[in-house]
Amino acid sequence: MSEKSLPFPLRRKNLRAFLKRERLDAILITDPLNVFYLTGFTGGDSWLFVSRERTVLISDPRYELQIAEEAPDIEAIVRRVPTTMFGAVKALAVSAMKVGVESDSITLGEFSRLTQSADAEWVPVSQAVERLREIKDRSEIAAIREAVRIAAAGFEVLRLILRPEMSEAQVRDELEYQMRRIGAEHTAFPTIAAVGARSALPHAVPTNDARVGDGDLLLIDWGAKKNMYLSDLTRVLATAPRPSALLRKIYNVVLNAQSAALEILRPGVTGAAADAAARRVIDRAGYGRMFNHGLGHGIGLFVHERGRLSVNADRPLRPGMVVTVEPGIYLPGRFGVRIEDDVLITEDGIEILSAGLRKDFDEIRVGF
Repeated sequence: MSEKSLPFPLRRKNLRAFLKRERLDAILITDPLNVFYLTGFTGGDSWLFVSRERTVLISDPRYELQIAEEAPDIEAIVRRVPTTMFGAVKALAVSAMKVGVESDSITLGEFSRLTQSADAEWVPVSQAVERLREIKDRSEIAAIREAVRIAAAGFEVLRLILRPEMSEAQVRDELEYQMRRIGAEHTAFPTIAAVGARSALPHAVPTNDARVGDGDLLLIDWGAKKNMYLSDLTRVLATAPRPSALLRKIYNVVLNAQSAALEILRPGVTGAAADAAARRVIDRAGYGRMFNHGLGHGIGLFVHERGRLSVNADRPLRPGMVVTVEPGIYLPGRFGVRIEDDVLITEDGIEILSAGLRKDFDEIRVGF
């Protein structure tokens, strides 16, 4: 990618437009993901000072070479002992400045030290960069697409080697190994693998005790990280020789609920409308109280980003958003079913990025 095609200068330009609208002279970026989004620098323990005229990355000698490689166009202050981060900021945030600071990232103690060490007027600012991150550019969509591909490929390998005696923890470890083997840098989040009744826990932690052959189903919620971007998928595998009629029924209700939401997703539709479309299907089947979370969320550099699909999400969806669509029904003591895909909002509809992953009931049955 040529220097002219890099997305970072445009992102900083958009952030400066925010500064102008909010009548701020500068903003201090402390969230590492936002620092990356604006510069391409993947290291930690570094802050970014963006004013109307300057972009300055404040770091330490551990990252000096990395900054030169990843963000060569960025002015950097490499602080050395005894200079603290707050001392470096003081040299940039002079007394006449009105400076925003990320209130969702910085701690109360750090904010207190800022106000004590620098004479600028400090203004708490929420979600300034996250609003920019909500709409993905082509490079971000390509990265998410690759993260989805890796996650899906790892899952297909897992299906081939799955055995009844494998524990939930072994399922998790095998899937994560396969994703790394295929190209993942890391998992997107701690993988969920839940057997039988434990699948009714939406965020079940895999154990060494529960084994694949112990229940009627195995629920897996997983994702891959590639080029800093994430995927987030959920599938259920029917592991019993003869799946119960109840499992088939619940599974198809959840699948129909997801289909109902996917059918209406497009630019201009609100997250609340999509949530309602799925929830109506589950309500009519008599399981409304068992769908106890929102329909989905945005995904990108973080696993739960802006762009939520939920009862209170009244903002219209826009092209370039990438969201999960993941209805579920959870029957305590029996099992839980959740089906999740990653979906790109396009100019005139949607693209299901994980469309290759099978999910019809007869396709999710596993034979041992």
